[in-house]
Amino acid sequence: METVVVGVSGGVDSAVALYLLKQEGYNVIGLFMRNWDSTINGEDFVSEDICPQEKDYNDAKKVCDMLGVPIKRVDFIKEYWDYVFKYFLEELKKGRTPNPDMLCNKYIKFDLFKKEAYKLGARYIATGHYARLEKGRLLRAKDLNKDQTYFLADVTVDELKNVLFPIGNLDKSEVREIARKNNIPVADKKDSTGICFIGERNFQKFIKNYLKENPGDIIDVKTKEVIGKHKGLMNYTIGQRKNVGISGNTERHFVCGKDVQKNILYVTIGDEEYLYSDACLIDNVNFISSTHPTFCTAKFRYRGEDHLVELEYLENNEILVKYKNRAKAVTPGQACVLYLGEECLGCGFIKEVYKNNEKLWYL
Repeated sequence: METVVVGVSGGVDSAVALYLLKQEGYNVIGLFMRNWDSTINGEDFVSEDICPQEKDYNDAKKVCDMLGVPIKRVDFIKEYWDYVFKYFLEELKKGRTPNPDMLCNKYIKFDLFKKEAYKLGARYIATGHYARLEKGRLLRAKDLNKDQTYFLADVTVDELKNVLFPIGNLDKSEVREIARKNNIPVADKKDSTGICFIGERNFQKFIKNYLKENPGDIIDVKTKEVIGKHKGLMNYTIGQRKNVGISGNTERHFVCGKDVQKNILYVTIGDEEYLYSDACLIDNVNFISSTHPTFCTAKFRYRGEDHLVELEYLENNEILVKYKNRAKAVTPGQACVLYLGEECLGCGFIKEVYKNNEKLWYL
């Protein structure tokens, strides 16, 4: 009987993944990761009687106990800080918008976790991700609304070996129905949101624990006039239109750029033209697929649409991505994930953004 170690999070997706593998006859072990500690990490966070990760562990244990599966727990608090959170902070300082979920998958879930699983005798590891693996190809999930290949695109080919995604061929509604029919305790538990392994936080209050506020001018990108004060560039992202800090202005306005050296936040009022681009430069490219096409589609954010693009391969592991149709709010620091049909090819990280062959000066 082959052993599979399942990353259990206390949520319904990993619980059903564990249940399905047990039904298939695997020797199943649950492994719970603790990657954040508010006290150790210096966070001024007031919670209820028990911290969120302890609640999640208790839920995961209830599931494992009910299914007769042993559960282990492992702490990656230092590693999460070193490999994920420090990078997250450094990117914010640069005025970029990082994606900690991708780093968490690359360095924690499919690297450190996998090594820990092998210590337990695992032949395979499994997670509750909505994705599919077929013959070494990473494919979109059946439930496109829940598809998580975007967050897996920076994981290497080697890291995806001996990995199982048991719920990749299921809709979310089917996952919950399986949990209900089998009386799995977390069948109706709300999906987790927020920063990977940290959870839901008021972002501006949370980040103040780690980055000092540095107020500066908000400038109308068109008129160059100062129209307000921001609370620190790390608190804003391109395309943001709520809580920007322009008091008394009722016109639609959006964050469209940042100047880190001058500590300026650029806003466009009424005119969304400043949010559009037609190309971007991506670096640190990771290909999961052996296929490196000239034409494919790209997603510039998790919930974003697929854009038809042309790829121009450059030196230093960079690609110039040209869009067939213009795209809105393409943001430095975010991942550009490439697809060929249902296959996720890999990704790169947005370094520069262009319109009409010129780099956007306000980004």
